[in-house]
Amino acid sequence: MNVVFILADDMGWMDSSTYGSRFYRTPNLDRLAERGMLFTDAYAANPLCSPTRASILTGQYPARIRMTTPAGHLGPVVIDVEMPAAGDPSQPATSAPNKTRLENERLTIAEVLKQAGYATAFVGKWHLGSAPYVPENQGFDVNIAGGRYPGPPSFFSPYRIHNLPDGPEGEHICDRLTTEAIDWMKQQDGPFFLNYWLYDVHAPFQGKQPLIAEYERRIDPNDPQRCATMGAMLQTMDTNIGRLLDAIDEMGIADNTLIVFTSDNGGNMYNWVDGVRPTSNTPLRGGKAMIYEGGVRVPLIVVAPGTTRPASISGAMTSTIDHFPTILDLLGLATPEDAVIDGISFAPVLAGEVETAREVVFCHYPQYMGGGRKPPMNLARPCTSVRVGDWKLIRFYADGPDQTDRFELYDLSRDIGETHNLADQYPDIVEKLNAMIDVHLERTDALVPKANPAYRQKIEGWAGVNDIELTHHPGAIVGVSTGSDPFIVCDPVPAVRGPLTMRIRMRSEGDGNGQVFWSTTAQPGFAKNRSAEFIAIHNGQPQTYEVSFQANSPLKHLRIDPSRSTGRIEIDSIELFDSDGRTQKAWRFD
Repeated sequence: MNVVFILADDMGWMDSSTYGSRFYRTPNLDRLAERGMLFTDAYAANPLCSPTRASILTGQYPARIRMTTPAGHLGPVVIDVEMPAAGDPSQPATSAPNKTRLENERLTIAEVLKQAGYATAFVGKWHLGSAPYVPENQGFDVNIAGGRYPGPPSFFSPYRIHNLPDGPEGEHICDRLTTEAIDWMKQQDGPFFLNYWLYDVHAPFQGKQPLIAEYERRIDPNDPQRCATMGAMLQTMDTNIGRLLDAIDEMGIADNTLIVFTSDNGGNMYNWVDGVRPTSNTPLRGGKAMIYEGGVRVPLIVVAPGTTRPASISGAMTSTIDHFPTILDLLGLATPEDAVIDGISFAPVLAGEVETAREVVFCHYPQYMGGGRKPPMNLARPCTSVRVGDWKLIRFYADGPDQTDRFELYDLSRDIGETHNLADQYPDIVEKLNAMIDVHLERTDALVPKANPAYRQKIEGWAGVNDIELTHHPGAIVGVSTGSDPFIVCDPVPAVRGPLTMRIRMRSEGDGNGQVFWSTTAQPGFAKNRSAEFIAIHNGQPQTYEVSFQANSPLKHLRIDPSRSTGRIEIDSIELFDSDGRTQKAWRFD
C-alpha cells in the first residue's frame, strides 16, 4: 500500500467546513472525510510546529527528543541540552533549553519504509534544521522545498527557497508543490511514501486576491472567523488537496493508497491580519503556542482502503506520536526491535475493532514562549498537561503563590472551552493525574522546569530588576537598594497613550534624583528620551511626586528609578492618570 501523509501548518481544529466552520470552504476535505474516518479528539504532541513534526517522524514525544520549541530555523546547532540551575529573573520558573536540530541518528518512519522497499519523497515544509539535518539524511530519496524555513519567504514566486526553483512570477507555492508531488507519484512503479507537508497556512499571511475578495463579501461581523486572507489561504490549500486526490484516482491507486491528513498545532490566534486575528478556534480555548485545547486539538482524517468505513467518525484520542506505529501496522510491517516508540497504533480503531487505543494523552511544554524571552501571559508558560478520559489537568510550573506549581482541571465532556477550573473541587483527581505526569516525565527523560531561584517576585505587577530587593509589606512595597542604580519595572500596564501623569507616594532613605521611564509598543525599550526626572526627598518621610510625560503610542512598560544610591525605599501607592485626570490604573499595595 502507498502512503500519502498530508500535514497542514497552523490549521486549527475548526478551520474547515468539515469540522463545522461556517466561514471557510473546504469541499475537498469534506470529500476526504467521506472516504475515511474523521477524528474529533486528535492531538498534536506539542502546541508548536517543529516538535510535532519531529514526533510524527520518530513516533516519540517531543519531551524525549528534547525539541519542544520550533527552533529549526535558528543559526546555532544545539543538540546537547540540560536544565539550567536558574533562569531569567523576570520568570518564576526555569525555562528548558531546546534542540535546534533533529539529529540524523534518530530513526524515522521514512527510513523504516525505505528499508522495506518504498520510494520516499519529502515535499514542503521541514523546519527541523538545515544541512546536514535535512530530509535526504532522514530516509527521503527526494526533497523538494524542505529546509530550515519556518514559513515560505513568499507564498508567491519568486519563493527564495534554495531547493525550489522559482516558477512564473505570481505562481502560488501550494499550486507548485502539488504539481511536484503529483509528478513524483506518477514516476513511481512500486510502493511509495509521500510526505506532503504544506507551508499553508503559516505566516506570511498571503492569499490569492480573487479569493480574498470573495471571502470579504462573506464576512459576518458576529463570526469569530472573519479573516478573508485566511479564508483564501485555506481554500487554496483545499483545492490542492483535491488535485492530489484527483491524481490518485486517475492513476488507479486509490484502493491501494493510505492517506493521512492532519495539522501540526492549533490555529494562530496571536497575530493580526487586516485588523483581525488570523482565525478563531472557538469553541476551544486558546490556539497555537498554548497548551489549551485550541493549541493542541487538531483535525485528523485517515483513509485506509479495506480498513476504514467511509464517512465514519471516531471520538478516540490520538496523538501525532501514534502515526508511526499505526502506519507500520496498516502496512503489515514490524517496528524495528531496537526502536524506542512512544506512540500506540490506532489501526484497530480504524478497523472498527475498538473504540479507542489510547487512554492517556500528554503534552509537555517546558519553556516560556520565545525560548526564554518574557511572553505575553496569554501565550505559553512552562507547563505539562494530561488528558485521561474526559478529565484534563494542566500543571503550570512555579506559577502559583511562592513559586509553587499551579493546577487547572477541566471536564471536557461538559466544558470543551476550558472555562471552569475544577482543581479546588476535585483534589483527589488532581493528585492522581499529577502523579501520572510525574511518571510520564521520568519515562521520557524530560527536562522539567523548577522554581527559579533568581526570580524577582512581582507585587501587583511590579518587580525589582536592578540593585534592589523588593518585598511586600502591608500597604506598601519595600525595596532595599544594594547599589547605585536601583529601579522597579511594571508589566502589564494599561495600553494608553497621550499626555499622562504618574503620582508616586514614597518614603526614601537613599540619595539622588528619581526618574520615571516608559516604553511603548512602537518603542519597546527604555531610553533617555523616554524618561522624566523628579527631585526626590530622602528624609524617610512620606512624599508625593507627580511626573508628567507623553506616550506617543500605547504604553508597554513603566519603570521607576527611586534613587541613585543604597538605602531603604517604601512606596505606598502609584497612580496613572490621563490628561483629563481620569485614573487609568492605581496600585495601592494593600
